[in-house]
Amino acid sequence: MIPQVLQPSRHGRRALAAGLALAVLVLSGCTEQQLRGFLPGYSDGEVTDRTGMITDLWVGSWAVLIIVGLIIWGLTIWCAVAYRRRKNDTGFPTQLRYHVPLELMFTLVPVVMVLTFFYFTQRDAREVEMHVAEPDVTVNVVAKQWSWDFNYVEADVHEPAGVQSFATGEEGAAETLPTLYLPVGQTVEFRLDSRDVIHSFWVVDFLYKKDMIPGRTTTFQVTPTREGTYAGKCAELCGEYHSDMLFNIEVVSQEEFDAHMQELRDQGYDGQLGVDLNRNQEDWSMRERHDDAGPRYSESTSTEGENE
Repeated sequence: MIPQVLQPSRHGRRALAAGLALAVLVLSGCTEQQLRGFLPGYSDGEVTDRTGMITDLWVGSWAVLIIVGLIIWGLTIWCAVAYRRRKNDTGFPTQLRYHVPLELMFTLVPVVMVLTFFYFTQRDAREVEMHVAEPDVTVNVVAKQWSWDFNYVEADVHEPAGVQSFATGEEGAAETLPTLYLPVGQTVEFRLDSRDVIHSFWVVDFLYKKDMIPGRTTTFQVTPTREGTYAGKCAELCGEYHSDMLFNIEVVSQEEFDAHMQELRDQGYDGQLGVDLNRNQEDWSMRERHDDAGPRYSESTSTEGENE
């Protein structure tokens, strides 16, 4: 077998330089939405104390994956160009059975990448799921086919019982949806229950959703940091009219929130809308069946874990 004599070429280096220049131009021309990884967001601040962290994890992950992809594609194209067969080449290319350093790299680099992604994902997931001992406001959200009931626990009042939106997609339909009021800058604990089937509480701009399971109370906490109106929906296919299961969240000042609580009280919406008001009229209460929020992170457990 006659070894092939490789001819030196500059095409690979030129292609790599052109690719890097193109990447710099593309990144410098990115819009704000593109820099957020096309996640919802606003230029005047984050919606909650968690959205910035979630966005950074999302964008950082994609940035690493794009860089790795460009390197792989660049090396693939460079090899195809630099080691292509030329007119003056004779015989076969040099045959190699193995290349230990290259094989180690192909093994170790993916392992390091996976472990790195796991570390940052677990770190941020733990922070997102963190619970403080005493939240400022507690709301109990009850999902039902196909609407929502909102209870304000400390104020012991509730919003009018939610009614399914049959006008989804029509002009002004959003104004008739069940609306939950939250005070800006206050830590809110959501206690989520379902009366019938599995639902999922999703506030799109919060970049977070949580399943709602019959007979089990799930919880999460968040601090809204920007006033405004935010759309919410059920993110779990829950039946025929799943797409009509919509709601709004109004993040307002503390004064407006207190005024709304008093308004509900004046209108006679005292007390709480119970989970036992299920459409199947079962002879047991879901809350009595299982009223445990389950294991969750808290500031105390986080501190204990660090001390250990």
